[in-house]
Formats: sequence, structure tokens, C-alpha cells
Amino acid sequence: MGVVSEEVPTHRHGAGRPSLLVLPQAEAVPVLAVDVGVEQVSVALAGVGGRLLGVRSWTVRRGQGTPGDVVEEIGRARVDLVDELGCEPTRAGVSVPGVVRRSDGLVHEAPNLHWTGVPFGSLLGDALSLPVDVGNDADLGALAEHTRGVARTAQDVVFLSADVGVGGGVILGGVSLRGRGGYVGELGHMVVNPAGRQCYCGCRGCLETEIGEDALCRALNLPAGTPRPMIVAELRSLAADPESALHRLAGFAEWLTLGLTNVLNLLAPELVVLGGLLAVLPPAVVSSVTTEVRSRSLVGRAAGSVRLATSALAGDAALVGAAELAFERVFAVS
Repeated sequence: MGVVSEEVPTHRHGAGRPSLLVLPQAEAVPVLAVDVGVEQVSVALAGVGGRLLGVRSWTVRRGQGTPGDVVEEIGRARVDLVDELGCEPTRAGVSVPGVVRRSDGLVHEAPNLHWTGVPFGSLLGDALSLPVDVGNDADLGALAEHTRGVARTAQDVVFLSADVGVGGGVILGGVSLRGRGGYVGELGHMVVNPAGRQCYCGCRGCLETEIGEDALCRALNLPAGTPRPMIVAELRSLAADPESALHRLAGFAEWLTLGLTNVLNLLAPELVVLGGLLAVLPPAVVSSVTTEVRSRSLVGRAAGSVRLATSALAGDAALVGAAELAFERVFAVS
């Protein structure tokens, strides 16, 4: 298939003929990777090894991207990328922020997209004339971090990401935790505050209502709906003032600590990777949350100190994970 190439290493160690390095060719068997976000959709042609060869992104109004419109725009982006790069994808992997049935790509429910019972895998597959695999965004973020990011050496990992919504992906024993039908990891919908705010899912007091984008805006005294770049800029400015960061984000950090303590007691991961807006939290806040989670978690005290790390893939985690999902199937059938 021309998936790898062999090269002579530039540095030699010891006597004898050096072994050839076997390296993946990024352009071999490219796949189409799609990240359907609540406010942005991204499409990439991706090569072996997690390399994004080209990307197209566009914004959508929150909750107003209909499945048909999204499919149509993805088709246009695919044509643009193929024309630019001169290579056709063999398969597509798609990330969606919702409850997804992996077997056929049915989006059972994506509250923040306002999608219910959408056969997105078949809709997109028919439009692209490609086999399509669909997964939950946080599950694919966990997969990406485990294969290409900060969790490569860890066996038990939780990926917790916060944007408009909050999602979680779980790796246990080096394998993605799927659950019945692939429905698992909705950590953002753990109820942590029964008297709290109404969640888009219909329940009240979900973790998402306390550590999602809207909650972060409240903590930072920013108006609801503040553009993402402004939220990120505010968080980065706080990084230079640890005392102010700890003060302004004290309530937010307490809810994050509560959620992570529950996760640690339930799953006992060795590593928690923070993604999305959580990856931009000031280091002082991440350090404080780490200390609190270690002290409060019964399982953590018994099993040893959990590590918290911010995502190495930043905003590309779901996109890289979508590519990895497609490659899993490409190589499984080749």
C-alpha cells in the first residue's frame, strides 16, 4: 500500500550496519477527518501518523447547523481539499458532540446541536460515497491523546474537555471504554448540583452547567456568548497573575475539583487530560485543582497520585481522533 518508507538513520550508535528506520508516509491512504462542533465545523485530509495535510473550517450559529446543511458544507470542503492536495480520501471519520452509536453512526442525541435521532453516518456516507465512521468528540479526543498526545505512555486515562458542552472519554487498560452501544463517557452530564441551572440535556445541575463555556464566562465576568478567542485571551492574561487567577476562578475550580474527584473515585485513572477551554486554564488553577483532587479522592489516596495534564493537541484533538478512528477501520480491513 506504500504506507511506510525506509530510511537510513542519520546518527549511528555502536558498530555494525545500522538498521533501517521504518517511517509512515503521511500522504499514504489519506482519510477525511471531520469535527462537527457546536459553533465551528472543521474538515481535514489526514495522513498516517496523525498529520493534518490540509484543513477547512467555518463557523455556525450555536444550535443552528442542520444535519443536511452540515453534510453539504462537508462535501464542499472535501472537494476543495482534494483539489488543493491532489489526493482522494479512502474513508471518513467524524467527531460529534453527542451520544453516538458507533455501529452505524446514529447520533441518538446531541443536545447542544439540537439533533435527535440523526443517522449522520449514513447521510454523510451517501453524500461522499465513502465509508464513514462516527464517534463522540470526547471519546475521539481521548483516542487522539492516547495515540498522538500527552497520554501515549499511560494505560488508564480520562480525557475531560469543556467548550459549549462538556464531554469525557475513557481509556482503561489501553483500550477505549465503549459501554453498551458505544454510549459511555458523558461525564458532563453527571449531576453535581441538583438545585443548579437547567442543562441543554433537560436535566438540572449537570457538571456541564458548572464548568462549560457559559460557566467560565460567568466566572470571568464576561457576557454570555463572548467569542471563544476573547475567553482564551482572558485566561491567558490571568496566567501571568496566579493570585488573581486563583481568586477569580475559585468557584469554577471547586466545581471542576468536585467533578474530577467523582471521576477518580469511579475510574481510578493514572492521568486526566484537560481539553478544550480547560486546556487554557492558568497553571496555578490546574495545580490547585490537582492538589485538591489528590487529597479528596479516596481511590486516589489508595492508588497513588493522579496526574493532570493539559492537552498537547489543543483544538485539534477531536479532529485527530476522527482521523485515528477512520485509520483503525482502514487497517482493520486492509
